[in-house]
Amino acid sequence: MNQRILSVLEFHKITEQLVAKAASSLGIEKARQLKPSTEIEQVTTWQDETDEAFHVIRLKGNVPLGGITDIKPSIKRAVIGGILTTHECLDVASTIYGGKQLKLFIDNLEDIELPIIQGLADEIVPLNELEREIKSCIDDHGHMMDGASDKLRGLRSKIRTNENKVRDRLDNFTKTKAKMLSDAIITIRNDRYVLPVKQEYRSAIGGIVHDQSASGQTLFMEPQSVVELNNQLQEARVEEKREIERILKELTIRIAEDEGYLMQNVEALAEIDFIFARAKLSHDMKASRPTMNNNGIIKMKQARHPLIAAEEVVANDVELGIDFTAIVITGPNTGGKTVTLKMVGLCTLMAQSGLQIPALDGCELAVFSNVYADIGDEQSIEQSLSTFSSHMTNIVDILNSFDDKSLLLFDELGAGTDPQEGAALAMSILDHVVAKKARVIATTHYPELKAYGFNRDGVINASVEFNVQTLRPTYRLLIGVPGRSNAFEISKRLGLNDKVINEAKSHIGTDSKSVENMIASLEDSRRNAESDYENAHDILEEAEQLKRDVEKQWQQFEKEREALYKKAEEKAEKAVTKAREEAETIVAELRNMQSEAELKEHEWIEAKKLLNEARPELTKKQKKQEPVFDEDKAKTLKPGDEIKLLTLDQKGTIIEQTGKNEFQVQIGIMKMKAKRKDLLFVRREEPKMEKPLATVRGSNYHVKPELDLRGERFEDALQQLEKYMDDALLAGYNKVSIIHGKGTGALRKGVKDFARKHSKINSARDGDMGEGGLGVTVLELK
Repeated sequence: MNQRILSVLEFHKITEQLVAKAASSLGIEKARQLKPSTEIEQVTTWQDETDEAFHVIRLKGNVPLGGITDIKPSIKRAVIGGILTTHECLDVASTIYGGKQLKLFIDNLEDIELPIIQGLADEIVPLNELEREIKSCIDDHGHMMDGASDKLRGLRSKIRTNENKVRDRLDNFTKTKAKMLSDAIITIRNDRYVLPVKQEYRSAIGGIVHDQSASGQTLFMEPQSVVELNNQLQEARVEEKREIERILKELTIRIAEDEGYLMQNVEALAEIDFIFARAKLSHDMKASRPTMNNNGIIKMKQARHPLIAAEEVVANDVELGIDFTAIVITGPNTGGKTVTLKMVGLCTLMAQSGLQIPALDGCELAVFSNVYADIGDEQSIEQSLSTFSSHMTNIVDILNSFDDKSLLLFDELGAGTDPQEGAALAMSILDHVVAKKARVIATTHYPELKAYGFNRDGVINASVEFNVQTLRPTYRLLIGVPGRSNAFEISKRLGLNDKVINEAKSHIGTDSKSVENMIASLEDSRRNAESDYENAHDILEEAEQLKRDVEKQWQQFEKEREALYKKAEEKAEKAVTKAREEAETIVAELRNMQSEAELKEHEWIEAKKLLNEARPELTKKQKKQEPVFDEDKAKTLKPGDEIKLLTLDQKGTIIEQTGKNEFQVQIGIMKMKAKRKDLLFVRREEPKMEKPLATVRGSNYHVKPELDLRGERFEDALQQLEKYMDDALLAGYNKVSIIHGKGTGALRKGVKDFARKHSKINSARDGDMGEGGLGVTVLELK
């Protein structure tokens, strides 16, 4: 990708935004070197990286990248034997700590799949010992601490003692000889403590003069009595400096020993910072990941120019490379043609650099071998070239270099010369580019090109919309509709006389009028289609709301009906319970009565049994059994089939078929018509067939080859299963089916456990599709 195209499309402004998102100098350096790639594998990998980081930013908000600096120069200097400063050593420790924090953060993102970023984080080596050694010697401000060594602690103590002695001696001067001093203070010159002495008292104080004021009236003198103390202080400071250098040398050697790990950490941290900078830019742009292809296909939904403010930019749909390979955009000046041209080019460069683009999800972009552009007025005074010559020079270079994997962007193709010749030249250039199967977008003013796309394969017209009422462009791109000049409409709106306008219209040729009428018809059709779409959308929303209301009312009805049933049954049960209690009381009293009319015991038992049977069974919600799905039956529905009406989420029955894909169904007490797509087959009542039944030897008891346990309690079901197995074995069956339904799976597991422990069962397996699937367990018997 040549540098000129990056400059023309202002790619450097995207780079500047990316640099601002980097958290460290490492990421900044990588952001400045951002360049598009022409290899689809590389571009796809970059997009994967950005997408992973974007998910982290979206879910976590931020990433800990603080404290990371570019320590590569310091590491290299340490390796060649230089001694690092305290701040350089501190940067190394800070970068180690920052890397550890970032690695811990990424390792804890267990709910997000991050194969690439996790791989980079795994390369970070936590050099805890080196970090601890540096931070035990140097504080957060870059100062060597007293505890860095025992010798340094002793020297610092000695320095403080000497400083106190010198200050005490000089404080005595400020108190006893204040009139000889310009100011009663102690100051420092040449790293030695001195007093500001008036010129006339120089001899009275005595000692060494280190400096004087600008006027010469004040001398900064070191009294003779503190010279020796200052000398001792200076010696201690020199030794302190040597000790600090020794400690720094040892730390530098340790850093040099871990050169390989440190360089590895720096590279991984730089890459991670760069990836997250791209993700932050995507987040701020409200961008989305494009799917990359190698087929020259561009498909962007509501794409926006990345360098125009969000409150000003107009989003547009752009498609190229499937039904057509060239777009010719016509329309008025300042209508947005050039902006659209630059937007497509800049988004292409961004995508090939691993950046997401400001468009809706689902967009698709191609990886081009080159992007060429001839945009703007490039007239060169030095080369004595006209605007036309300058454009043609660029176009000639492009035509000599492009191939079928190139994207070409021409702004005002053929402009700057005679309109007829320019239009003919523009059409010839477009024919040449289209013939080579390159992708091209061109803008033009020439009316001759308005009909160009109608008689050329692979070419389509487009325009930027203009509002005649407001006399302003809307900046909307209209694919398939060539632009109109709107000169007569605008002139009329501005007050030009109708007679003048009609006279002007009479000078327009028949062909031009036909083209303008065709364009007007297309625009009317588009507006009508948009209006119809909006109306249909409103109707759809109303229908969906009505459907939700009906479903809500139906559910409320079901809930209230169930509540009424339950209330009635509870009332009935209370009445029966009360009656039973009263009857039992009477029975007890009768038993206690010694009478000749005493009833027999079996008659009491029979009466009590009849009383218990009078108790109503309360309605209990059974767990819905999943129907065994029969694909063949589901394809065709017949009267009597049980179905589920998806729009109401209710079960019903097919009454009759009223059309090709329409049926009359009964849902409860309601009858209605429904489309086939809204009906889900549940089951079909098969005609009852007389099955041969096995007869248990020695009895008249008949055993079926299957046992239905659906709706039974777990313990009751296992008791039935145990008894049934005895009967099946006596009947001589080799295979039986246990129907338990899907439900929660507890009964299915219980049947399997029973089969595993039973000595007469060889194996247990789930039923096939024709046998009932997971709702049936087939037992093979010995």
